[in-house]
Amino acid sequence: MSVLVVAVIMTALVFDFTNGFHDTANAMATSIATGALRPKVAVLLAGALNLVGAFLSVAVAKTISGGLVNEARITPVVIFGGLLGAIVWNLLTWLLSLPSSSSHALFGGLIGATWVYAGSDAIQFSNVASKVLLPLVLSPVVAGVVALVATAVLYRIARRVEQGTLTSFFRRTQVVSASMVALSHGTNDAQKTMGVITLTLVTVGLLPASADPPLWVIASCAVAIASGTALGGWRIIRTLGRRISDIQSPQGFVAESSTTAVILTSSHLGFPLSTTQVATGSIFGASRGRRGATVRWGVARRMALAWLLTLPASAVIGALATQLAATGTAGTVAVAVLTAGVALGIYVVSRRGPVTGDNVNDAPAPVAVLTPAPVDRAA
Repeated sequence: MSVLVVAVIMTALVFDFTNGFHDTANAMATSIATGALRPKVAVLLAGALNLVGAFLSVAVAKTISGGLVNEARITPVVIFGGLLGAIVWNLLTWLLSLPSSSSHALFGGLIGATWVYAGSDAIQFSNVASKVLLPLVLSPVVAGVVALVATAVLYRIARRVEQGTLTSFFRRTQVVSASMVALSHGTNDAQKTMGVITLTLVTVGLLPASADPPLWVIASCAVAIASGTALGGWRIIRTLGRRISDIQSPQGFVAESSTTAVILTSSHLGFPLSTTQVATGSIFGASRGRRGATVRWGVARRMALAWLLTLPASAVIGALATQLAATGTAGTVAVAVLTAGVALGIYVVSRRGPVTGDNVNDAPAPVAVLTPAPVDRAA
């Protein structure tokens, strides 16, 4: 195995790690916001379940390793550049507290890198449209509608239940529903890095085309994403848990359950969708489903803008990184050093206003707008 291949594998695991802490919020933001789980306990639980979930399926990994680009037309340098594009975009959106898609950052990076190196005909656009773009549009809408309807029905059924009893019950059930999101996140997202590493091994002839990820690839990706998840992406946890709406425990349970259902269904079908977009859609749906709840649509607009920019922005970064890396060993080293410098700069800036497990819930939640009770004039 060449030094370049080893470097690509290590870079893929770094991306997997950033995917983990970038997407911890998908599973645990609402449970942390409602008090169902203590912040540090929540992220450790999510990390452990990500580790387990990574071993449950390889359908998504096979889509990436043999479905998006022509593996015969690319080299490890292309994959290296694409990964760097995804890593930089993950770090930028984390700094801005935006829950963008690590998955689409990866796809964009690979597409941009492949395009600049091998031409547009090396990209299988039909698969990109059906297995990337279509889920990108539909998954948050489907999850949001399911969560909205389920929340409305749940509050109607439980309208005569005392508020304290309702909250206490759903805080307990949230532990289960959040755990299921974490498990499904590991099942879907860890496979993307498995697919990239498998694709690398295919391009250099170490694996046959359409091969399943080897066990060592599955295990290493599972450990990388679990480690990142356990670190806790507190900035994005605050955004999803506190800045969208005043989430209550029943809404948190519905949002997490809807997210789990959509992610597991897509994993079974081999669709590498964005767990971030699914979770966000579910949270907005659950927020809108409770009568009287305030939803901050300005936050939604900023998220939507980030989602629209993810594919093209990561594609441009991946393309530039590949152009430089393709010039030779010096170029590869230079682009790695530049990326490390950008990452260090982002970290330094983030320390000016750190968000941690101790202050993640400090941001004020929006106040619910309640309809006042009618006044009896005759009294």
